[in-house]
Amino acid sequence: MPEPTHHCRRFRSRGVTRREMLGSCLSGFGAMAAAALLGDRALAGAVGLAGGTHHRPRATRVIFLYMDGGPSQMDTFDPKPRLAAEHGRPFGMAMEPTQFNDNGSTLAGPWAFAPGGTCGTPVSDLFPHVRGQADELLVVRSMTSQFSEHTNANYFLHTGAGLAGRPSMGAWTSYGLGSERRELPSFVVLHGGLIPPGGIECFGSGFLPATNQASIMKPSGLGLADVAPREVDPEAQRRKRRLLESLDGAFAEEVGRADAVESAIRNWELAYSMQAAVPELMDLSGESAETLALYGVDDPYLPTATYARQCLLARRLVERGVRFVELTCPGTGNDRWDQHDNLVKGHEENSRAVDRPIAALLVDLRRRGLLDETLVVWAGEFGRTPFAQGSSGRDHDPFGFSIWLAGGGVRRGTIYGGTDEYGYKAVDRPVDVHDLHATMLHLLGFDHLRLTHRFGGRDMRLTDVHGRVIEDWIA
Repeated sequence: MPEPTHHCRRFRSRGVTRREMLGSCLSGFGAMAAAALLGDRALAGAVGLAGGTHHRPRATRVIFLYMDGGPSQMDTFDPKPRLAAEHGRPFGMAMEPTQFNDNGSTLAGPWAFAPGGTCGTPVSDLFPHVRGQADELLVVRSMTSQFSEHTNANYFLHTGAGLAGRPSMGAWTSYGLGSERRELPSFVVLHGGLIPPGGIECFGSGFLPATNQASIMKPSGLGLADVAPREVDPEAQRRKRRLLESLDGAFAEEVGRADAVESAIRNWELAYSMQAAVPELMDLSGESAETLALYGVDDPYLPTATYARQCLLARRLVERGVRFVELTCPGTGNDRWDQHDNLVKGHEENSRAVDRPIAALLVDLRRRGLLDETLVVWAGEFGRTPFAQGSSGRDHDPFGFSIWLAGGGVRRGTIYGGTDEYGYKAVDRPVDVHDLHATMLHLLGFDHLRLTHRFGGRDMRLTDVHGRVIEDWIA
């Protein structure tokens, strides 16, 4: 009886014959062709990575203006005169448990409101420039969240789940619509200085293909580290790239076409293409002096200049076919919009940073014919209490807060829903984050019930088993 053969792991198995190779790769060749077609700019919008849209889209791209920390609804887009009438008195409703439980008296908003545009939507003096664009806004005053702590609320807002590991709405958009440009990512986060609690998991792809996660770019310099080619000789670089392609392909065939391997290869290819595209993107010298001034790129207040550049780059990104762009807040020396004390200082400096650039973004998108197909969303993870924390701040309030949407097929110059007389809880047509996600996907051409990915034995979706399209938001 022959002795058993022992295999040492340092030795590779024998190669395959040509017949075996053709048999095992038959489907792979089709997948390679499909991948090439899906990456093609001319076909991406019609096909998408998930099989195409389910109905005619109203929007083809999203800009998410994330207000990290939770702006106060009664100080921004939801005026409450009763707060002024009862300022300093014991709060007139039962208080829910708060983050720190240092609850004080009823706290009036320090800022006046005035009607904006022809629609007359009241907007706080914190946002005089955005007030001028009120005719573009759908202000939702009845948003709710399931979480009152930053990290869980951030995951919920970004991914539809309160824990880490689920794909973000940007990843779902990338997955559904595909990539419109080979030389730029389909999902970009413009990092203004503050990564939200929860970290980069807020922008991850979870169980979706890794190619759908965000590329994080800074709004200055080259935007990305090492994007400039290291080779002086372009032909030498092309030879190295061909060698890498050969080695990567051989490795992928040996270990199987795993997502991690395929995504790594595609990311290397994308990085090579971005060497030309990103420096051109970041170069604002071709923008007119009027446009730069409109955004405030040279504003003496550095946070405004930073956010102005982010907003201008967001326009340039969607102009170049990027599907989802998220902007994080610039550092102002405050704890984001999270004013547990020093409400006046914190909210005024934060609004000063973002107000002018956001208004300019809406103006610029409109005059370039981009706003009708670009969905702009302004939101924090929750709002703030109408009673004081201590004496000069507000605690977290997930029970009723304000967000707004513009462009991309939403109703213009409209207010939806409402909170009680104190601005504490949503009482008129309350909606939640799942409804926001369902409606965003609808505007992008997808039925949120059908945009799914098989994982863990079931078809997963951004809205999980929840969510409804809010028809009253749609023009």
